[in-house]
Amino acid sequence: MSELTLTVMRLGFLAVLWLFVIVAVQVIRSDLFGTRVTQRGSRRGNEANRQQQTGRQAAAAAAPPPQRGQQQGGGGRQRRGAPSKLVVSEGTLTGTTVALQGQTITLGRAHDSTIVLDDDYASSRHARIYPDRDGNWIVEDLGSTNGTYLDRTRLTTPTPIPLGSPIRIGKTVIELRK
Repeated sequence: MSELTLTVMRLGFLAVLWLFVIVAVQVIRSDLFGTRVTQRGSRRGNEANRQQQTGRQAAAAAAPPPQRGQQQGGGGRQRRGAPSKLVVSEGTLTGTTVALQGQTITLGRAHDSTIVLDDDYASSRHARIYPDRDGNWIVEDLGSTNGTYLDRTRLTTPTPIPLGSPIRIGKTVIELRK
């Protein structure tokens, strides 16, 4: 091989090694410091929440009441006695409420989670809560390191959530309520 070919190969190998080192440092940094968590108590955020709640109240007032004897399920409606909100009862987000509207709720440190947990014991994608076809809500651990607990029992499979049962993720406790 010529001297030029060997030099190009050496430089290419050196570039690949540096790329590996940079990626390794980024992974270690994200593990140590986690993702950036934005503050929810800002004035702009409170105003947006107030406007969303006013819009929801107006939509609820405009919706026709269900007829007597109809079972509600699917299509965004809920059964009688079914939970209507998810409430954080312990942890840094105590008092946070999420309305249950048939959508999947993700929990974790990732900034795109429905409920962003600022908790050292939470994984980026820790758990999810979703409705099944019967209108029951299911909690599923997404392979987190420290686990998700329902009534002091560590979850290993998707499990239905009884109304008012605590779901613990690190220092955060979440409950389904009417």
